[in-house]
Amino acid sequence: MSQITNLREKYSPAYFLAALGNGGLTITFFIFLQFMVPHKSTPIVTFDAIRPYLSTSTPLVAGLIVAAMAGILYFAVRHYRLLAWNIREYRLFKQTDAYASFKESNKGVSLSAIPLTLAMGINVMFVLGAVFVPGLWNVVEYMFPAALAGFLVVGIYALRIFLEFFSRSLATGKLDCSKNNSLSQLITVFAFSMVGVGFAASAAMSQVQITLAIGLIGSIFFLSAAALLGLITLVLGFRSMLENGVDRENSASLWIVIPILTVIGIALVRLSHGLHHGFEVHAEPGQMLVLLTVLVSVQLLFGSLGYQVMKRVGYFDEFVYGEGKSPVSYALICPGVALFVLGMFFVHLGLVKTGLIGKFSIPYFVLVAGLVFLQVKTIVTMRMLDRKLLRAEKPAAGFDAGVEGQGVGAS
Repeated sequence: MSQITNLREKYSPAYFLAALGNGGLTITFFIFLQFMVPHKSTPIVTFDAIRPYLSTSTPLVAGLIVAAMAGILYFAVRHYRLLAWNIREYRLFKQTDAYASFKESNKGVSLSAIPLTLAMGINVMFVLGAVFVPGLWNVVEYMFPAALAGFLVVGIYALRIFLEFFSRSLATGKLDCSKNNSLSQLITVFAFSMVGVGFAASAAMSQVQITLAIGLIGSIFFLSAAALLGLITLVLGFRSMLENGVDRENSASLWIVIPILTVIGIALVRLSHGLHHGFEVHAEPGQMLVLLTVLVSVQLLFGSLGYQVMKRVGYFDEFVYGEGKSPVSYALICPGVALFVLGMFFVHLGLVKTGLIGKFSIPYFVLVAGLVFLQVKTIVTMRMLDRKLLRAEKPAAGFDAGVEGQGVGAS
């Protein structure tokens, strides 16, 4: 469909969340392969494990595998196309007078959506390589340093945005706490967490001690920063909401805790694997069950609270199903993705691995079916938002279809 371009002063970095959501949906399809295709010789599923399993499976199972691979490709392409679109639009936005005032306002923190999405882009690239490149695992140790370097660059970028915004706020006192009545400030925490989980991948999978150690230390650094900043901004955000009521347009930020917890949870699982094979520090399945249960429980609590608040203020009626247009609405996609992903970890590492349920048993499929419903609902919601926020309006009769503000692209 034709896609808007040249938004300039009408652009918002919140549009990066559209690319982020597509990257997250790429991961959801990878998760199916990760937990359902046997891959005993590698920590993650690879093309070399998928190919023989695909040829020996029943037509139904083979069809599901192909569907998952198609989902990975489809949403990965959307992720990178929207990432490129956002980078172009952001550069145009920086040339406007609105950019300077934007950076000085409370909304300036949303610039953290940029490194957040870039970190997701590295994760998606790794998934594409694992699933579609034969023999990749034979040279994977050469890829880990490159991945660490990429996450380091993105992490430094995220730190620069954080330090510039918060140092200015602390030095001048210009952060308007009365307008901080949402959890939108947690976008920085989300960015730090995404970088942290990226570092943790090398810690979990590398057999080279120095690579493992760098990944471990880098992950702990960014996760620690996320935890400390998260505590501060969570308290300040709730205090302002309790005093002033939630900012209606940003009320979707109440769900941002859900993806943050998923990313932190996956990072902790990865660090556990790294400590296991690198330093002989072992974690029992029961401990993993407790960790994942705590995280999912808090996610469900914030999911329920956020839903009730957004329903009370009419958020869904206006910004999802109604005429209201706000790029912040893309913040609704990440929670659906995150709850699906951590739910799959909970089912497989929490319930199956402890023997509480059998893999491919009736209770197993009941739980997975609920997660699939959430995944489908998330995709449908995203398509609705795309039609509302990214589709260019048809030009009026007599006007050139190429007028400024419109363009052609794929979504």
